[in-house]
Amino acid sequence: QVHLMESGGGSVQPGGSLTLSCAVSGNIFRGLRVTWFRQAPGKDREFSATITWSGGYVYYADSVDGRFTISRDTAKNTVYLKMNGLKPEDTATYYCAAVRSVPVVRVAQEYEFWGQGTQVAVSS
Repeated sequence: QVHLMESGGGSVQPGGSLTLSCAVSGNIFRGLRVTWFRQAPGKDREFSATITWSGGYVYYADSVDGRFTISRDTAKNTVYLKMNGLKPEDTATYYCAAVRSVPVVRVAQEYEFWGQGTQVAVSS
């Protein structure tokens, strides 16, 4: 089992920044894949960014590439999503998810473990 808990969401003006945190516990190993998804009201859940616990195989959705940075701190058992240059379309609930096997990394249904989400609102 892997347990995930998101934090760091809030309200920010366009162009602002937030850093989300995903605290990870349980069966952590170097191949564990941890991914940020987001879901806006009335929309499907969409892939944002992903990383393995070893820090490799990092990928971003085109919509966030160049603005968001995913990282992990193994000493703190935490995965971060640094979000810069936020836009209104980034408004969503952000979820941290993990999978132990090799997944199709952009597909939410591939993931075994989910946090409860943290809400991000970007507006004037």
